Amino acid sequence: MLGRFVTVDGGEGAGKTTQIAFMRAYLERRGCRVMATREPGGTPLGEEIRALLLGHRHGGMTLTAETLLMFAARAEHVEQVIRPALAAGCWVLCDRFTDATYAYQGGGRGLSLERIAVLEEWVQGTLRPDLTLLLDLPVPTGLTRAGKRGPADRFEREEVEFFERARAVYLKRASHDPGRCRIVDASRPIEIVRTEVETVLAEWLERD
Repeated sequence: MLGRFVTVDGGEGAGKTTQIAFMRAYLERRGCRVMATREPGGTPLGEEIRALLLGHRHGGMTLTAETLLMFAARAEHVEQVIRPALAAGCWVLCDRFTDATYAYQGGGRGLSLERIAVLEEWVQGTLRPDLTLLLDLPVPTGLTRAGKRGPADRFEREEVEFFERARAVYLKRASHDPGRCRIVDASRPIEIVRTEVETVLAEWLERD
């Protein structure tokens, strides 16, 4: 069976971690080799960069530094983890990927999307997700859910307008790439979201 690169993206409190755990179990029951990972992170270096990006020690970090750190972690992740796993025939399930950079640094912070595209091409080459599940929900709902997880990280402290801009970019990218992206209404109960995710995965398994 061919390896597949599946990313799960969306705003705060969308339930990505919960759905990835379900997806992994679902695919493994059907005989797939699965590796779950996350961004920023996924490697020892990436996890250290994650701590810098999400922590509060560098609250005045410039947008350029933030974006380059995102792609530095991604470069290591792609070469050390994602490409080798795909070459070995694994399904790679990734909690966030480059769509998040377009949404957060592009939409949220206002960085030129063209500049992000240059970095995407440099770091990833031809690598793009085979499938992206965009778990979408209203920003206030997501932030309320996220607030129950514990102290807010550096991004979660942003204003509501920041997340509204990020959500708009997510939805625009998904609508422009329907072959790759599936929008899932994550405001519904977990069981209903899980059923829809299962349907999407079943369709992809049939392609193999």
